[in-house]
Amino acid sequence: MNFFDISFPIRLNMPTAWESHIYRQTVLIVLSIIFVSGAIIFFFRNKNYYFVQSWASIKSWLIAAPLMFLVMGLPEPWPLVFLTILAIAGAKIFFQIMGMFHRSNFVLICYAGIIGLGVCAWYDRLDIYNSMPMVVLGASCLVPLIRNSYKRMIQYMSLTLLAFIFLGWSFMHLGLILKFPNGVYQVMYLIILTEFCDNTNLAVGRYIGGWRMFPGINPRRTVGSTATSIALTIFLAGCMRFLLPDGSDKYWLASGLVASLGGFVGDLVMTAVRRDAGMKTVGPFIIGRGDFLHRVDRLIFVAPIYYYVMTVLL
Repeated sequence: MNFFDISFPIRLNMPTAWESHIYRQTVLIVLSIIFVSGAIIFFFRNKNYYFVQSWASIKSWLIAAPLMFLVMGLPEPWPLVFLTILAIAGAKIFFQIMGMFHRSNFVLICYAGIIGLGVCAWYDRLDIYNSMPMVVLGASCLVPLIRNSYKRMIQYMSLTLLAFIFLGWSFMHLGLILKFPNGVYQVMYLIILTEFCDNTNLAVGRYIGGWRMFPGINPRRTVGSTATSIALTIFLAGCMRFLLPDGSDKYWLASGLVASLGGFVGDLVMTAVRRDAGMKTVGPFIIGRGDFLHRVDRLIFVAPIYYYVMTVLL
C-alpha cells in the first residue's frame, strides 16, 4: 500500500476560469470600467451627496472586485466555499442589526444550516437543499428546551429562520448557479448587473426625478431613476451576454430584468428591515458606503429567481 497515494476531495487538477480568455477579458473590461469611473468621479467626489456616495462605492469595489475575480477564478470548490463564507458574513450582519448576535445557539444553528446548503450545492442534492429551512426551524425549536427558557423565544426562532431564508437558502442559490454551464461567469454576471443597477439608480436620482415610489422606505428611489437604471442594466446585460451559455435574446433580456427588478425589491425589503430595527448600517464595507449586507442584499431575491428562470429557459 502506498501511503503517499492520497486523493484529496479538492480538485486541484481541474482547469480554472483564469485559463479561459473570456474570463480574463471580463476581468479586464470590468476593472477598466471601475478604474475609469473612479478617475472621473474622483474630481467631483465632494460636489454633492450623490457623488460622495458614488465615490465611496467605487473605492470599495477597487478593492473588492480584484479579490472577487481572484477567488472566483480558483479551482472548484473554492468559488462555492467563497460564496458560503459570504452568506455567513451576511447572516452575521443580519443578527447584529436584529440585536441577537449574542444568542449564540441560534446564530450557530443558522451558520451550520448555511454550511449544509453549501454541501448540498456541491453534491447537487436539491431535494435536501430545499428541506434545509425545516431542519433549521426544527433545530431552533430545540433551543428553548435545552436552555429551559421561554422568554422571547418566538422572536429568536422567527429571526433565525428569516436570516437563514434570506442569507442562506436564497443567497446560496448562487452556489447552485455555479453548477450551470459557465456557472462562474453567470454568478459574476449577476453580481456586476445588480451592483451596476443600484449605483446607476443612485447616480441619476438627483437629475431624473418623478414620483417617489416608496417614500416611507427609501425616498431616493423615483420612477424616473428606477426606469433609467433598469434600461441601462438591460443594455449592459446585452453587452455582456457572452458570459451566458446561450447569448440569444431571451436569456440576456431575462437576466437583465431579473437582476434589475429582483435587486430593486431585495434592496427595498432589507431597507424596510433595517428601518424597523432602527439600525441603518453595522460598520462600513471595506472603505465604501454601507455595510457588507448592503452589498449582497439585492442577491437574496435575484439568485433564486434567476436560478428558476434559467432552469426553465435552459
